[in-house]
Amino acid sequence: MLFREEPLISVGILTEKKIVFELHGNYMVAGSETYFRGIFSAEIKDNQIVCSNNSDKIENTEEILFAPEDPHSESFLIRDVIIGIDFHWQRKEKQRFNHSLKIIRDGNKVVAINILPLENYIVSVISSEMSAKCSLQSLKSLSVVSRSWVLAQLEKRETEEVVEKNLSINQPEDELVKWYDREQHKNYDVCADDHCQRFQGITKVSTENAREAVTQTRGIVLLSEGKICDTRYSKSCGGITEDFENVWETVRVPYLTSKIDYKYEPENFNIDFSNEANARKWITGNPQSFCNTSDKVILSQILIDYDQETTNFFRWRVEYTQKELAAIIKDKSGIDFGDILDLIPVERGSSARLIKLRIVGTKKSLTVGKELEIRRILSKNHLYSSAFMVDKIIGKNDMPKKFILHGAGWGHGVGLCQIGGAVMAEKGYQFDEILLHYFSNVTIKKIYH
Repeated sequence: MLFREEPLISVGILTEKKIVFELHGNYMVAGSETYFRGIFSAEIKDNQIVCSNNSDKIENTEEILFAPEDPHSESFLIRDVIIGIDFHWQRKEKQRFNHSLKIIRDGNKVVAINILPLENYIVSVISSEMSAKCSLQSLKSLSVVSRSWVLAQLEKRETEEVVEKNLSINQPEDELVKWYDREQHKNYDVCADDHCQRFQGITKVSTENAREAVTQTRGIVLLSEGKICDTRYSKSCGGITEDFENVWETVRVPYLTSKIDYKYEPENFNIDFSNEANARKWITGNPQSFCNTSDKVILSQILIDYDQETTNFFRWRVEYTQKELAAIIKDKSGIDFGDILDLIPVERGSSARLIKLRIVGTKKSLTVGKELEIRRILSKNHLYSSAFMVDKIIGKNDMPKKFILHGAGWGHGVGLCQIGGAVMAEKGYQFDEILLHYFSNVTIKKIYH
């Protein structure tokens, strides 16, 4: 392991042709004897980064670093930060951050990067991914998972175990199977959006609970065979978590294997989802599960404001007309299938999530996968998950006029189920019990103080 003390981490916040930011307090720039404060804009002019306001102008070819005199009490604000990119909650926000702001050049654009200690980053992540009002044990479990994930990414960078995103698998001509994992960011360690981990600075840190959760778990990670676990998590597994290899690279990861999200096997369900009748009963059913909750009090503690715009995540339903679905698939795949005749399940994973789906059209038929590619192609944003059944309503000439998707879960379903873990905490489980419920073959260890 590479980490014996807390590292600094660089987080990419925003990349645009012009970024507007506000410095609240005294900020220093190398080579200057004056403090900078107030509203600035950053852009590329004559191959130089130019940060300016009415009275100050700072120029550099490659980067400008604003370091606060006091990193705890002073802050900077960035306007129009895009969150939830390509998801149903995408929007722009003002976001506030502590510690240093680095502006770098990337072609004709500027990039805003927050450089801060890892533990401060974790406080923000758990407050951005879940409500900071969530119970202490739930926040502690997510702290360990978040810390493990980011340290595993830093280790990969150090050992040059780079994973490319959007990797295609050897496949027949009538298949398009891709998986999307975190790519190696060249300008910073991790990004600030759902693609890596939600990070919204100190904007969402509203309670001491989040800080206390990180303090109590400081330096604690999950280990497997002596290595830091590349942990994963999603909002709701839908009752069973998914295997890593069914979502990303086809490699068995011993700590990211499918787990029943309850104390015992589900009653009156057969979880062999290679049988479509079993999958239908599961997806349209109401199995007992930790993440199967409609308790508004618990959910308000777990979900932050825009996540609560989604009310049905354990089981959900989406309807498309023929025209709507054909247009979405054409737009998202770049392929004209004509009218859509059928959506046929080809292969499912351990949680009933589709790994492969056959799209049959009047002009073209194609098998698509994996999980995220299916969700991407079948929605203007992203379907909540790929665990769904399809019902067709037939119109004239035996042509489907409507498609109804009945679905289960929210997200890829691998690793920690956030809603399930939060419900476990409400039921009295401790953070280590939550972690051992969702991750197999792991040890919990403090690697720095």
